[in-house]
Amino acid sequence: MTQPASTLHPEIFERLSGAAQDQSRVSGLTHGFYRYPARFSPKFAATAIEQLSEPGDLVLDPYMGGGTVIVEAAARGRLAVGNDINSLSTFLAKAKTTRLTVAEIEAVTYWALEVVPGLNYRASSAQSLDALASEKTKNLSLPRGRFIKKVLATALASIDELPSVNAAEFVRCAVLNVSQWALDGRKTHTSVEEFRRKLSKTTIEMIQGIKEFSSTVSQHKRLPKIILSNGNANAIDLLPIFAKQGRRAKLIVTSPPYPGVHVLYHRWQVDGRRETPAPYWITQRTDGQGSSYYCFGDRRSHESGAYFDTAFETLRSIRRVIADDGLMVQLIAFSNPKKQLPRYLEVMQLAGFSESLQLEARIWREVPNRKWHAHARGVTNSAREVLLVHTPA
Repeated sequence: MTQPASTLHPEIFERLSGAAQDQSRVSGLTHGFYRYPARFSPKFAATAIEQLSEPGDLVLDPYMGGGTVIVEAAARGRLAVGNDINSLSTFLAKAKTTRLTVAEIEAVTYWALEVVPGLNYRASSAQSLDALASEKTKNLSLPRGRFIKKVLATALASIDELPSVNAAEFVRCAVLNVSQWALDGRKTHTSVEEFRRKLSKTTIEMIQGIKEFSSTVSQHKRLPKIILSNGNANAIDLLPIFAKQGRRAKLIVTSPPYPGVHVLYHRWQVDGRRETPAPYWITQRTDGQGSSYYCFGDRRSHESGAYFDTAFETLRSIRRVIADDGLMVQLIAFSNPKKQLPRYLEVMQLAGFSESLQLEARIWREVPNRKWHAHARGVTNSAREVLLVHTPA
């Protein structure tokens, strides 16, 4: 392999390269709590954090998505700061990193084994009826979703019986997980009995995941701190967080939105690709932004100028919160790499970053099982990512 012209030690470069090429399934700790679109590789995140930071350092993911970097940073004793404009992202990152007490675990286990088997679509509580009338359940009245929608409403109503907010949010995440399995992109109908069995099984598996995460975190002398923000990756949202901590990020590990590639971060597709905002109904979060905002550009747009304008503003703000001796590590894909990669690198430079890997040392990876719901330009190269490493200029 060509030696990297970079600030990275060759051995570190080799380890990052190997982790970036990893094709294994997403697993371990709490990573299986939900299939977030375009989710990060836990092995790559872990390798970057281990090789490029020290315990106690501040690690930032300004576009944290499903929270993979936050989980791996906390598991390795780093102060983890995560930010995302999507409220579903912050819900997931919190659910994946909130440790449960023994009493809460017992309550969730009872719910999974005793309450879930009795869930049915004939329940008619006032809360269930209100939920069924919500705009957030749009398109769930279609054939493949209508009975699941009713049993879902009953499951959500049962969450009120749990003893704490943490236990309730954990169960809500389990319901989200199984509802995605039952509804999103399914070509066949999911029966109520299948849904109940899957929900019980998944909840118990998730309990084991949060136990593993808690045990890993508890091994550190000082419990890692986790700070989550639901906002833009800009100075308005990020600077107060870092001002309070009195320091800047030693390492940024992230995967920003991709130029020319539209991903449904906030919708599921049911009954022939009809979109439903059901994830926000289940998690009791607000979808305050449009799909174009999550992706730096509208899915109908054939130009990516708006993407680079937005990217510049966010990257310039990120530069203000990274330490002068810090590193920014990204995995990013492009619908037109030949045209868009040079432009993205130019934006990085204008925002105050200097690339650490030259052209001949760049690492490209094929992304396994990447499901793009829609994009702007038909067939693209969006399932092929490149590793970029930058230092503050």
